Amino acid sequence: MIRLRYERGWLLAKGGPIPFGEYDPALDAYRAPGIRYRDVVRELRERGVEFVDEALRPLVCPRLSSELKLRDYQLEALEAWRGAGCRGVIVLPTGAGKTVIALKAMEELSVSTLVVVPTLVLVEQWRERIEDAFGVDVGVVAGGREGVKPITVSTYDSASIRAGSLGNRFELLVFDEVHHLPSPTYSRIALCYLAPYRLGLTATPERSDGGHAALMELVGGVVYELGVEDLAGVYLAPYTIETVYLPLTREERKRYEEEFGEYASFLEARGIKIESGEDYRRLVVRSGRDPEVRRALRAREKALRIAYGSEVKLNYLRRLMREHPDEKMLIFTRYNDLVYRISREMLIPAITHRTPKAEREEILDGFREGRYLRIVTSRVLEEGVDVPDASIAVIISGTGSSREFIQRLGRILRKRRGKRARLIELVSRGTAEIGMSRRRRG
Repeated sequence: MIRLRYERGWLLAKGGPIPFGEYDPALDAYRAPGIRYRDVVRELRERGVEFVDEALRPLVCPRLSSELKLRDYQLEALEAWRGAGCRGVIVLPTGAGKTVIALKAMEELSVSTLVVVPTLVLVEQWRERIEDAFGVDVGVVAGGREGVKPITVSTYDSASIRAGSLGNRFELLVFDEVHHLPSPTYSRIALCYLAPYRLGLTATPERSDGGHAALMELVGGVVYELGVEDLAGVYLAPYTIETVYLPLTREERKRYEEEFGEYASFLEARGIKIESGEDYRRLVVRSGRDPEVRRALRAREKALRIAYGSEVKLNYLRRLMREHPDEKMLIFTRYNDLVYRISREMLIPAITHRTPKAEREEILDGFREGRYLRIVTSRVLEEGVDVPDASIAVIISGTGSSREFIQRLGRILRKRRGKRARLIELVSRGTAEIGMSRRRRG
């Protein structure tokens, strides 16, 4: 008779070998990673092997019930996930209702569930949505709180830290913004938890580090995917994307060419070619031990900051605000110093990672109620945060990340009668920013 138990992320078996297990003489037991629990149990049953399962000890979840209704494509996504054995990733644009799909999945299974999210802001959003939908108390494991309940929300950090003690308490894992999961620290969650059911949610599954294949192993493959273009005009607002190329001033051009020229000259002297993001990352790694590389990278950064925050861009932004005095506008920049400059000079509320929670909520409430018509931000509103409706997004500066671009677009796609969303991207002509714009646009 094989006896299964759980210990600090591992599935242990006494009394005989198990599929996917290796013998550990120190424990006098066979062991397999927690993620293999479902496969091990299924194979043991199929082989007719007698075993006692003392590994999975889920919290008892009440029967969940809600009045949530799914749109056609949401129902298709849920059915696809169910058809894949309640494992896999659903890819939908920001604003398309991924959370609602997850709530219906939780309702159908009505088993102990851990929802894993990247930020404390999202912890609160999910907690409120779950409580509103089901009328149950929701546990929180994050930010110093340790309230574990049958339905619990946690950050990736906390779920990873507590994997050893929580790994056998939940049957369903919901990973919001699941593209974070393949990182070395966070993949521990998927590897150590026994949960047989897993649902990943994201608008952008691609990872620059090749983590897409890892997602298939950790959660399951992509079972359903739609892009912005599939839903625009029906479930999301119709939209346009405009790229406006603007010149630097004469003084800015001089400073840009001096700084970027130093960087380019260094690459030429060293015979270094930067043809991909990986090439650039390797150069950054070298900067840790090579002061000349550090100087070259600093020069490049100074040049880009000139391009990102040019006076012509800021004047163009002022013009846009004059031309659209009554439309809600989100303004995105890459760096906080430019956020604060725009906020100070144009009297626009600013949100960065430094903004206290109460102030951030007051700004978002004011935007929702129409007391504020503009918000300028860096990157804190790009992932998962429920931002009130806006019709115009202006990208003053950003990275070459397509994920960042898609998330910024998603901020303005909430459908409203008569609305046509506009994303306006400002790019400094004749600078390296043009290449970044092309990369993020795909």
